[in-house]
Amino acid sequence: IRFYEQAGLLPEPPRTSGGYRDYPPQAAHRLAFIREAQSAGLTLAEIRSVLAVRDSGGAPCVHVAGLIEQHLADIERRMAELRTTRTALRTLARRAAATDPSTCTEEDICRIIRTPMPSDNKGLSPRA
Repeated sequence: IRFYEQAGLLPEPPRTSGGYRDYPPQAAHRLAFIREAQSAGLTLAEIRSVLAVRDSGGAPCVHVAGLIEQHLADIERRMAELRTTRTALRTLARRAAATDPSTCTEEDICRIIRTPMPSDNKGLSPRA
């Protein structure tokens, strides 16, 4: 709970005469919201922004909908990148299965990763 206080997500509660924190009942609701928002992929900064809208008396629905759309777009982009990486790795796996290590040269470094350069490199030096 103190972590969320320090992160600005939960207001510091009043203290009892003995110095103990005395959390009001709504603190449990706020903590539940924070955990659910984290489970949905929202960052602490994003959750803080949602709570700020609510704490100022506004309904954060439009703001939350925008955050969700951003996260969905990010996930779609990452999934596309992962599909591309999977395709490349499958190609490399096939190449690895067909590669005879005894045919590799020091210049190749690793034929699985990088195919040998053709003998006609159009005037480019290997250092280019």
